[in-house]
Amino acid sequence: MKRCPTCNQTFSDPNLSFCTEDGTPLIKTESPAYDPEATIVSPSLAQGEGTSGPASGQEPANATGDWKGPAYQPPGQFAQASATQKRKSWPWVVGILALLVLALTGLGIAAAIFVPGMLRSAQKRSDNRSSFPVNTRPVENSNPNANSNANSNSSVTNDNETNSNSNTPPPTNEELVLSDLKNIENEWSVANFNADRTKLARILADDYVGTSAEGVIEGKADYIRNIKGDPTITHWEFQNLKLVLKGNRATLAGTVSLDSSERDEPIVIRFTDKFVWRDGRWQAVGSEVAYQ
Repeated sequence: MKRCPTCNQTFSDPNLSFCTEDGTPLIKTESPAYDPEATIVSPSLAQGEGTSGPASGQEPANATGDWKGPAYQPPGQFAQASATQKRKSWPWVVGILALLVLALTGLGIAAAIFVPGMLRSAQKRSDNRSSFPVNTRPVENSNPNANSNANSNSSVTNDNETNSNSNTPPPTNEELVLSDLKNIENEWSVANFNADRTKLARILADDYVGTSAEGVIEGKADYIRNIKGDPTITHWEFQNLKLVLKGNRATLAGTVSLDSSERDEPIVIRFTDKFVWRDGRWQAVGSEVAYQ
C-alpha cells in the first residue's frame, strides 16, 4: 500500500510511484484493517519527546515527525508537455511568414504579367484614336503619298496666289466652291495620314476648334501636336456631300468610307466641316465627326 503525503490518498497498485492527482512521490504505508480509504493521521511529538519513546524505551515504529519527504517537483511528463507546446508554436509562425512571402510574390508576378499588357492596350487605343483625329475625311484616292507630293507643288502656287489676291472677294459659284473644298479635304486627309504638320498648319485657321468622334475638343495647336500618321488606309470614298454657302462662310457635310488593311469592315465617318474665306483662300475653322 502507498500513500500520497500531500492529498493523503492511498493506492494499492504497487507499480505507482507518483500521485495521479498532483504528481507527489508516494510513500509506503500499512493498509488499515478497518477502512482502506480512511485518512491516516500521525500524532505530533510533544515537547521533550523527540528522542524518548514509550514506556518500553523503544522508539515509535511509525512516527511521522522524523520523516522528511523530498521537495515537490512536477512529474517529468508535464515538463515535457510544456516544452513540446513551446516547440509547436514555431511552425505556425514560420507558416504564416511563408504565406505572406508567397502572397507578395504572387502579387509581384501578377503585376509583371498584366500591367505591361494594360499599358500596351491603352497605348494602342490612344494610337487608334489619334489615327483618325478630329477630321479624317479623305476624298476618293488610294495613294496618299502621291497626292501629298502633288499637293505640295500646288501649295506653292496657292501661296503665291494668296499673296497677290489677299483682298479677293469670296467666290459665289457653288460648283466652284464645292470643287475647292473637296480639294482641301483631300489635302487635309493626306496630311493626316502622313502626319504632315506643315500642311495642317496652312489648312487650319488660327481660331480652329474641332470635336472628335470621342467627344474630345481640340484647338489648332492641340490638333497638330497630337496628329499621328496612319499608312493602313488603302481606299476611301466620299458620299452624300452637301454644301451650304453664305457669303464668306461655307459648310461641307457628308460621309466617308475608309478601307483599312487591318480591318475587315470599312470605317464609315460622318463629318461636318466649316470654312471661312480669309486671305484669299478657304480656311477650316471648325469640324465635327462621328462614327456611323
